[in-house]
Amino acid sequence: MLERIWHILIKEFLEIRRDRWARFRLLVPPLVQVLVFGYAATFEVFGVSTAVLDLDHSQESRALIAEFANNPHFSIVRTAASQREAEAAIDDSSAAVAIIVHAGYARLLRKGQPAPVQVLVDGTNSNSALIALGYVGAIVNTYSQGYQNDLIGRIDPGLTPTLVHVTLDDRPWYNTSLNSRWFFVPGVIATITLIMVVNLTAFAIVREREMGTLEQLMVTPIRPFELIVGKTIPFFFIGLGLVAVITLVGTVWFQVPFRGNLLVLLLGTSLYLLSTLSLGLMISTVCKTQQQAFATNFFLVNPLFILSGFSFPISSMPAFLQWLTYANPVRYFIIIIRSVFLKGVGVTVLAPQLLALAVIGTVLMGVATLRFHKSLD
Repeated sequence: MLERIWHILIKEFLEIRRDRWARFRLLVPPLVQVLVFGYAATFEVFGVSTAVLDLDHSQESRALIAEFANNPHFSIVRTAASQREAEAAIDDSSAAVAIIVHAGYARLLRKGQPAPVQVLVDGTNSNSALIALGYVGAIVNTYSQGYQNDLIGRIDPGLTPTLVHVTLDDRPWYNTSLNSRWFFVPGVIATITLIMVVNLTAFAIVREREMGTLEQLMVTPIRPFELIVGKTIPFFFIGLGLVAVITLVGTVWFQVPFRGNLLVLLLGTSLYLLSTLSLGLMISTVCKTQQQAFATNFFLVNPLFILSGFSFPISSMPAFLQWLTYANPVRYFIIIIRSVFLKGVGVTVLAPQLLALAVIGTVLMGVATLRFHKSLD
């Protein structure tokens, strides 16, 4: 049995060696995706195009606008002369945010009364709008607190030390600078591995069936189980290689820290590859051509990506979809890989995720093997 499996393994590796395009697909697209995600994917918003309208023309209003001008998250692209012009900047998309300081702003501040500032936001991009509003609120609150302290200090200097303030002492753990790359790059390992391994497994077997070589293999003494093992083991090692390469790029190029144990990462990756190989094998049992495999792969992989928690919080999804995520192996591997990279946790902490991957992988492999036997018959 081992000799027959060994011959299948040699056959698969020789095919990959002869196929230059396959070698290109194995290396270049994953590296490009890592670089794109590493540089482009971020939750932070910088240089938000901003229009300002100062109808108060006071020292206080100019100081507030200066806070936005000096903040890297905002870029003032227009100084409006009227309310209509400020609104037009939002309408024609030349500005995403408009800050409007109405007349009487300074007078209300000097009296110690609330002085509202109007903020218009282009809500067509709701995510950027919410983030920009958060930045606006932080800037206004900081300016307001500083102005209040200064006003009280000028009115009654002895009163300032007795004022009660609630301050936020934020201490982010594991990612102290809240670097989005540290969040995205480990997650990219899970998604790229899913796409590549499922593609390779499904297309390799479907291509054999399409060319008629699968039937030729089955008339040899090799058994169906041995054929499955011989076909999937090469892609298991390719998956391990992909994880190793992307991990190296993430830690060396993007300086993402790796605080965990390589053996824990290897264990989690092996269980994850068991699931992805099974998915590819299942696709190969329902598809007769490579075009069908491509369409089925697209239909399957996209929901797995969306329901993984990679970029969309699972807690924000409807209850029905949250339940579906428990059957998604990508969900568990993303938790494992981010925890190993950033937290450095071990098997004890990750036991629920590892067990879930083991169960999902075993079930999927069993179903895929039975379907593969049936498709061969």
